[in-house]
Amino acid sequence: MTIVIEPDMLDLPPLGTPPVAMMEELFSEVCAVRRFELLTSDLYRDGEIPGFVHVSLGQEGSAVGACHPLRVSDMITSNHRGHGHCLAKGMQPEAMFAELFGRGTGAVEGRGGSMHIADPTIGILGANGIVGAGLPIAVGAAHAARTRGDDVVVAFYGDGAVAQGVFHEAVNLASLWSLPVIFFCENNGYAEFTAAADGHPATLRERAGGYAVPYVEVDGSDVWAVADRMSRVVEQVRAGRGPVIVEAMTHRWHGHYEGDQQQYRDSGHLSTARGTDPVLIAEDRLRAIGVPDDRIAGLREEAYSSISAAAERAGDSPQPLAVDAGRYVTATRPAVTEGRLDPDAAPVKYIEGIRSALSDALDDDPLAFLAGIDVAAGGGVFAVSRGLAARHPDRVLDTPISEAAVLGLGVGGAMAGLHPVVEIMYLDFIGVAFDQLLNQAAKLHFMTAGRAAMSMTVRTQFGAGRSAGSQHSQSLEALLAHIPGLTVVMPSTTADAYGLLRSAIDDPNPVVFIENRTLYGRRSPAPPKGHRVPIGRAKVTREGSDVTVVSYSRMALECLEVAERLAEEGVSAEVVDLRTISPWDRDAVLASVRKTSRLVVVHEAVTDFGVGAEIVSTVVDEAFWALDGPPQRVGAAYSPAPYSPVLEAAWLPQHADIERAIRATLEPFS
Repeated sequence: MTIVIEPDMLDLPPLGTPPVAMMEELFSEVCAVRRFELLTSDLYRDGEIPGFVHVSLGQEGSAVGACHPLRVSDMITSNHRGHGHCLAKGMQPEAMFAELFGRGTGAVEGRGGSMHIADPTIGILGANGIVGAGLPIAVGAAHAARTRGDDVVVAFYGDGAVAQGVFHEAVNLASLWSLPVIFFCENNGYAEFTAAADGHPATLRERAGGYAVPYVEVDGSDVWAVADRMSRVVEQVRAGRGPVIVEAMTHRWHGHYEGDQQQYRDSGHLSTARGTDPVLIAEDRLRAIGVPDDRIAGLREEAYSSISAAAERAGDSPQPLAVDAGRYVTATRPAVTEGRLDPDAAPVKYIEGIRSALSDALDDDPLAFLAGIDVAAGGGVFAVSRGLAARHPDRVLDTPISEAAVLGLGVGGAMAGLHPVVEIMYLDFIGVAFDQLLNQAAKLHFMTAGRAAMSMTVRTQFGAGRSAGSQHSQSLEALLAHIPGLTVVMPSTTADAYGLLRSAIDDPNPVVFIENRTLYGRRSPAPPKGHRVPIGRAKVTREGSDVTVVSYSRMALECLEVAERLAEEGVSAEVVDLRTISPWDRDAVLASVRKTSRLVVVHEAVTDFGVGAEIVSTVVDEAFWALDGPPQRVGAAYSPAPYSPVLEAAWLPQHADIERAIRATLEPFS
């Protein structure tokens, strides 16, 4: 049986009469959004605005009414149709128009355009071109809001986003944790080209009941109705009563995007939509409370004139500088000096180095928290975080098996000022929620012109050789390193694991910290408390003169063993442990190659299109004349990881493969 939580559970009284001053303010804002969208549509038609544009004509009442009761410090996430949300939350129209024009004075300096306008300084965490992507981010922001005060978060989305998995993951986690977030659905009847009735077997009201989340339906064309309902909902959520789903029934006057001919749309439906005009409905509200027509006309004209003037000023603003095209990809990292290690320090397990780094970071940084599947009560599937929840019960948090929600928790938490450490159980599972890394964490600092904080660490692990099969053994570092904005680190020793994890949590950029599970029990000298390793700095772990061997993670240790054995034959191999995959230490590798004149790169990942290919290409480009032998790459065969121990051993690079490559590069060019 479907359980539906009725709106009266929120004790919402009947809709009353609006105060004159408030209704005039709402009307002015609705008119401002209307004029902004009309101008945007015309400017796009005339070629003044590039890219894609989605206007919210017909939906002005829902945006203005929803944002009216919000504080500056409250936060919103928006979608590709977000102009109205941003205006209603307080963004300046001139900066928005300049952004649409792609100008350097734009809201995000021409890096976002229509679909990606943001200003975290006033709580606008960003419009988003990925359907539903803002929902898990809103959950992360709501977690941050609850830990730091009584702010609330409003997540705007359309009816089409309800079919996305991230909707269900986000609502489920918000309900489970009783987070201060309002999921505000603008149901305009169409998900792109598909009618809502053809895309959903259940109503949003019914879905809300399934997650034990209160539901409120409101006429989205009536700005007063939306503002009144939302003011009461916000009050309840701010008081700590958990999330609410609000559904504003509204209409989309234009197509999904500007230029959409709407051949799929019934003409009768479009006529009905045009008959529910938020501007006219607001005018009727004003007349009903005694505001004369000349006053109404004056308010409308004032709003229209203000928006038109903003567009004109924005049109005269300067273009961005081409030299700044790559600005804001990463935030400036803090200077880190690598501490000295005591060679006589007692050896400890790799897993203990990671656990100590997490514990010390939670002790030292009140903004840090750890969240993920089974990380608290169970201490993680590999027991890495065992005992941490007892010491930090409010900051080591178990989540459902919801990778997108986990990563969104990190993204939103970071944008709201926390330093999240989120765990994805296996590196392979990042694929389940890749959008939150690929399109959100990696890009939001850039797309907001550096305004969005993104101090987020994603802990995960990999490691073949244990018959875990094709879906639990992948080395995906090259995939992640190819994404501008992501930092990828892969330590091989206990000290580096501790030091790099501490640096990752301190870093203002999203860092993917990849542990090798086959190293968890391996011992090496313990680092001192507070030890740091600079991100992007390789380490020469063995000096040599005949050949440079570059590797990382477990293979860096395997290369050391091979180098020691070859030394008995008189072959002097210099081993360079990258430690950081992106950004990788070009200078260290090039310096070593210029010293030895030969290069071998070894990794556990498949050879084709891998990290080794990038390193060899760079060396050939920048140090070709230093080479006395052909560079070699050693990696796994180009296939998924086999299950059988015999097949897996044949697939993975072995000592013999590393040795063979070293000997091959010692042969001179023919």
